[in-house]
Amino acid sequence: MHKKYVFLDSGIGGLPYFRYFHKKAPQASAAYVADLEHFPYGEKTREGVIKYALGVTEKIINRLDPAMVIVVCNTMSTAALDALRKHFSIPFIGTVPAVKVAAEVSTNKRIGIIATARTINDPYLDKLIESFAADCTIERRADAELVAKIENGLITAPDEEKRKAVMPAIRQFKDAGVDTIVLACTHFLHLADTFTECAAPEIKVVDSLPGVVSHALDVLPPPAGGNASRSSCYVTGEITERIDRLYRGYCGLFDLDWQGAL
Repeated sequence: MHKKYVFLDSGIGGLPYFRYFHKKAPQASAAYVADLEHFPYGEKTREGVIKYALGVTEKIINRLDPAMVIVVCNTMSTAALDALRKHFSIPFIGTVPAVKVAAEVSTNKRIGIIATARTINDPYLDKLIESFAADCTIERRADAELVAKIENGLITAPDEEKRKAVMPAIRQFKDAGVDTIVLACTHFLHLADTFTECAAPEIKVVDSLPGVVSHALDVLPPPAGGNASRSSCYVTGEITERIDRLYRGYCGLFDLDWQGAL
């Protein structure tokens, strides 16, 4: 089966990117892959992330024959993007923390970054800060608990439960005096509106979504015209009854056809 564009994440984090892409290019043939077998990537070593990213990408290429892979995972992108590009001949688009955007919109030059532990501690993030926000004070927060809650159904919970989940991060950033927060794990984009609501009015919230999708479409333009294409969702690892139920629900929310195991 040939899918021109494949979106890859450890779980549901990349789905907002996929939805935005599909709105921009509804005629494009696409698939979404969640590497649940190795979720969460954010708690792995750098070497582990590279190993698992190479393994799942090989499966994707063998099964789906993509023309491009869009890595909609900050952890995978910061740790493994170079290795993926060296190992495979197709183009890869990465998702990295929107530090440059934050530095451009911050007034007081105090920026908060919320991500996985792997991204927070990766040298790539230090390089981004040095390149684009050297004049800024950075407050970092690793939040594996929030990632797990989002993966396990928080996105369909009542608004009050969502607000309760993000408030520890908001309090930390307010106490640090930041005026801009970077959502540097794609899972957090599912709660972007909640972050924005709880951080307002003194703190702005930014992410990488528009830039990533625009870059992918610039590198590999979709076919002109044509009918809207149906897109598929696959996962790796054992599909328990719970995972099947969760992912069928997510596919319904994001207009994907549930295909089960990759």
